This record gives sequence, structure tokens and C-alpha cells, in this order.
Amino acid sequence: MKYSKFSAVIIGSGIAGLYAALKIEQQLQLPNGVLLITKSKLGESNSYYAQGGMVAVLKENEKDSVESHVTDTIKAGAGLSELDTIRFISENSDKVVKDLLKFGVEFDRDENGKFTLTKEAAHSVRRILHSGGDATGREMEIALCQAVKENKNITLYENTVAVDLLIDENTCGGVVLLNENDEYETIYSNTVIMATGGLGQLYQYTTNPKGATGDGFALSYRAGAILQDMEFVQFHPTALAFDGAENRFLISEAVRGEGAKLCDEFGMEFMFKYHEKKELAPRDIVARSIFCEMNNNGDPCVFLNATGLGEEKLLKRFPTIAKKCKEYDIDITQDLIPVAPAAHYFMGGVKTNIRGESSVNGLYAIGEVSSTGLHGGNRLASNSLLECVVCAYEVAEYLKNIGVNDKGDFETNEIFNSIISKYEQETELKPVDVRALKEELQATMWSGVGIFRNEQVMKSAQANIEKLSKEFDREDKCLSKDEYELRNMLITAELIVKSALNRKESRGAHYRVDYLNTNEVCEHSLVDKNKGEIYFAK
Repeated sequence: MKYSKFSAVIIGSGIAGLYAALKIEQQLQLPNGVLLITKSKLGESNSYYAQGGMVAVLKENEKDSVESHVTDTIKAGAGLSELDTIRFISENSDKVVKDLLKFGVEFDRDENGKFTLTKEAAHSVRRILHSGGDATGREMEIALCQAVKENKNITLYENTVAVDLLIDENTCGGVVLLNENDEYETIYSNTVIMATGGLGQLYQYTTNPKGATGDGFALSYRAGAILQDMEFVQFHPTALAFDGAENRFLISEAVRGEGAKLCDEFGMEFMFKYHEKKELAPRDIVARSIFCEMNNNGDPCVFLNATGLGEEKLLKRFPTIAKKCKEYDIDITQDLIPVAPAAHYFMGGVKTNIRGESSVNGLYAIGEVSSTGLHGGNRLASNSLLECVVCAYEVAEYLKNIGVNDKGDFETNEIFNSIISKYEQETELKPVDVRALKEELQATMWSGVGIFRNEQVMKSAQANIEKLSKEFDREDKCLSKDEYELRNMLITAELIVKSALNRKESRGAHYRVDYLNTNEVCEHSLVDKNKGEIYFAK
């Protein structure tokens, strides 16, 4: 096994991971450098597929204010958002946007050079920056990837998976990797940052790419970190309703924000039956409304009518969506777009503060894998990219202030060596049909822990997850990268269903038909490996 040492290790190459790597390298003297690890090729991440944009309360936007953004976020979060966290992230949005420009990130501007802003569901004003029309995540990712490639002090490991964290007395000292040559490698570091993204691939229908398998949640849980609000999975209302790919293409909420209407195949609108804000109701309500229409009519989808926006505006504002729909012989300027809900974003995660600190010393989490309290029970549209960049900025600031500790008797640590030895030993494991097990898990999560939930169905899903875990029968070392993903998916799925069973109320994206009311007492659900069971905290 190869052994290396870095001053800081970042696991994940989405916008949070890329920006954190750049800011840490920019602000700290790092004798052992920064290591950035990605499961695939650089640039393939959840961030890349983020279309709608990024919230920013800009100083030059006189129609907006921090108070307005805070109010909108709290309303969308179903009472579970943390006020101080929202306020801090909102107050720092202008500063971080201006800093991103220095790394080559650009946002769409009008003929006068001013940022063009859009509005999405549950926002009271236009405050959402976008880039490339409807390719904000892609454009941000490309710019930050280029900056990372040009930075000689950032080492990049591609096609590499993190398989375990080195933990001793609740302190992280590094990570065990399976690299692109399918060889194990140990990285020693007192600073490990999780930026692994989400878990959409746990579900049969998702907008997330194939790498979104919940790795960071499972790794952090195995390491003893506290995880928070694991029951809150956000289902995007409008994914392009065609199967065959590993994920469903996202039809951005910004299309509805610009005026598109939801309807049936005959063009009859229906959102007026469910909410006074119709298409601009919070995401959880729109997703449930569409799901109800599909079930009531026995249809596999509903439709989005964007023809009223006009051809020129549609093609300029949504070129990526127009191009993708064209592949399915859909002309968005003339045709209805078939859409259905799909798993999209995860509000829960590793419990952290805005600096990314987890409950394990030296282990940080930023972006979708973290749970700062910003999103609460239902994320406000386009707040996710803002959280990514503000928290990436803050973890770098924090590390600059406290300094990075490169010292430690890593090689002689008996606990670390016992963890490492598990991956050095030969095993007699028998191969399993990973694809079949994944597909069964995805179907189980979609039907059992999906948009509508009840105890009977969730307990059935829990029993099936336990059955799949026994069939898989892997505790530590696995035979391949695919098997490590499945291990992480099963761990994360179990945490989701346990948390969902334990929250006996309907709140935000967690909707229980057997507990329709929302509890007066608003509490976060917490879980960690040491306690095992779900518990609540205000």
C-alpha cells in the first residue's frame, strides 16, 4: 500500500470542493499541499447539472434585502431552518459572488453590464444569478475546474474513491482510498473535508448523475459523526419524463419562474386546485400536486407548457433545456414538455456549523453532504449553490485563522493501522450482482420512502433494505468501486428510513399520510453510530 501526506484533503470535486481547494491554497501556507479527490473525471458532479442559478442578495439590487431572503428561506424550510445560519449566508452572498469572479466564474449580464436576475418558486423578488442561460452549475464548474488545473499546489486524484476515514478518539487523521489503478492508498492529514454531494441515485427516478450515491453520509456515519435530518429528501417537481438513462434530465424551476404552466395532455392547468401560488408554490407542494394528478389520472407524467413565453425568450434563456428536449423531438416553443417528480436534493446530512466543522475533530463537510440548518425541511430554490460557496469560503477562512496542523505520529498510531490493515488483507469475498441489488434498492426507496410516506410501507422498505444488506454482506473491504458505492447506499438508505419512521409528523418534504399534522415543537432529528438510534434536538 502507498502512503502519502497532505496538509488538507478534499473529497469531492463539485463547486463546494473546487472552491474550497482554491481558497485554502490561496490563503494558507501548506507545506504538504492540498489533495482534491474525485470519483470520476474532474468536472462530473451534481453541481454540473444545476440549471436554475444561485441566490445572491446583491448590494446593487435595491429591490432585495437580507431580511426578504431570510423570510423566504424560513417559509420554504417548514420551520426547521436555523435563523442565524440563513442570515449569515445571506449577508455574505454579495462578497462571495464578487470573489468567484476572480476565479473566472461569470454570470449572465444585460446590455448595460448588470447581472440579470431571475425568480423561482417561493422567492418574493428576482435575486437568482444564472450563467449560460440555464447552465449555471456547468459554467461555474468549468471555470473552477480550470482554475484548479492551473494551480500547481493542488494535487488531483481522479477516478478515486474514499473507502474509510482514519479515526482515533473522535479525531480524523486521514483517509483510505481506492485509486484509479484499483490499488489502496493511505492519505494522512489532520484536515479532511467532505464535499461529496448528494444521494439521488438511491432512488429509481432522480435528476442526479450516477456518482450521487451518498458516499459522504456513509463515510461520516462510519467515522462517528452526527448526522442530521436524514428524512428530508427533496423531490424536484419537473424532471423530463423519459426513461433509459441513469438519471432524468432536469427541467429547471426557472422555467416556471418565467411563467410556464403545469397542465394535462390537453393543456388544462391544475395547480390552482392545490395552492394559491400555483406553479410558484414551494417545491414539496408542487411535487405532491403533480404526483396526485398522475395517480388520479393513471398517467406517467403531467406536462409543462412554456409556449406562452415566446420563442426568442425561451431559446435565449433556456438553450440547454431546448437542446435536450429537441433530442426527444420536443420543440419547447410549440410543444408541451412531459414532466414528473424525481429525487433531486438532500436537505439532511453531516451536522455542521457554517465553517463546516462536524462533531469529529478534523473532519469537515460542505455543500449538499452537510446539514447547516439553512434548508430546513424543504430547500428554497437556488439556495444550494449559495450554501456551497459561502461555506467553502468560510472553511478556508477558519483554517487560515487556526492554522493547519501538519504534525502527528500517523504511522505509529495503532488505531489507524488497524483500520488500514483491513484493506491490506486478502479476502475470500464472493462477487455479487451489484447492478441488481442497486436497482432493487432504488425501487424500494422510491416506493417506500418517497413523496408520500406511511409507517406500513416504510417498515416494509426497511425490512427489504436489511435483506439487501445481508445479501451484500460487506462490512469493510469490498471487491470494487461499485461495491463501495452499494455499501454506502445501503448505509444511507437505512438512516433515511429510520429517520422517516421516527418523525411522526408531516413537515416540508417529509409528508406522512398517517401523520398529516405538523408538530408544534420543531426539532432536528439526529443520529450517530455510537448511539445508533434516532433522537431529537431543538
